[in-house]
Amino acid sequence: MSIMYPRILLSANTNKEFYIDAVEKCGGIAVAQYCPEFSSEYDGLLLCGGNDINPKYYNENINGSVNVDDLRDAAEFELFRKFVEAKKPIFGVCRGCQLINVALGGSLHQDIPNADEHRFSLEHYLVHDIRAKEGSFLSEIYGTEFSVNSHHHQAIKDLGEGVEIVATAFDGITVEAIKHRELPIYALQWHPEKMCFSEKRDDAVDGARIFEFFIDLCKKLSENG
Repeated sequence: MSIMYPRILLSANTNKEFYIDAVEKCGGIAVAQYCPEFSSEYDGLLLCGGNDINPKYYNENINGSVNVDDLRDAAEFELFRKFVEAKKPIFGVCRGCQLINVALGGSLHQDIPNADEHRFSLEHYLVHDIRAKEGSFLSEIYGTEFSVNSHHHQAIKDLGEGVEIVATAFDGITVEAIKHRELPIYALQWHPEKMCFSEKRDDAVDGARIFEFFIDLCKKLSENG
């Protein structure tokens, strides 16, 4: 039976409306919750942005991490594990990107040296150029060089098992996008939900195309069983 509108579980705490709007306008049914539990009724998982992850998950003490939410950490690591076991697609945004990497055994820079070039400023997301790996899902959507928004002070340090870097920032160092080599797992350090529809901006690419990519993937994998 064809699945016209895949059901996407959003794990989020704040600013849920932007993610919900993007998912639903790109053809999905969004169910957003704080600390949700796994259910096989969902066709995909979207791990949204938010608090820093407790560095205990990558064997470090707090040294730059702020606003840690232990309840959310525990819920999302368990949620990630169950979606991986079910071989269902997972998409991470900002914190979600970092959580995916840590869940797969990687680590984070708790406060990157050039954080001022990536932070939220004057109620506007900063914008910078990134470079995508040729032949990657990102280069097929946007090309190898394009502009995105930015709102973070942490970034991936050591890669998790099976993780591949898909894009870096203009500095050639800061990881901006990853994917898993074998599983349907994709993640971005930037915020596409703030780059589409009512939040679309002239100085960055259209974030809707990433949501379309993920929702189409969820639909195809659900239809194929």
